[in-house]
Amino acid sequence: MRYDAEVKISLKKGMLNPEATTIEKALALLKYQVENTKTLQIIKFSIEGESEDIVRQEVDEMCQRLLCNPVIQNYEIGITPEE
Repeated sequence: MRYDAEVKISLKKGMLNPEATTIEKALALLKYQVENTKTLQIIKFSIEGESEDIVRQEVDEMCQRLLCNPVIQNYEIGITPEE
């Protein structure tokens, strides 16, 4: 069966986020006041697997090995069957 996978990657609390800081400063220059800006990376792909649980385990392994740095990043995995 084929599944759609979505991985949302964000920095862990307390990690410096220069991209978010730059966005806040640029918005302030445009007279918009925002706080606690966070950036998020979303990776989407299709994957074959026997079950949703097996696919989730494979995607988790992908995250651990390549897609993110678990030391400084959190990630959330979403799996849905393709229609």
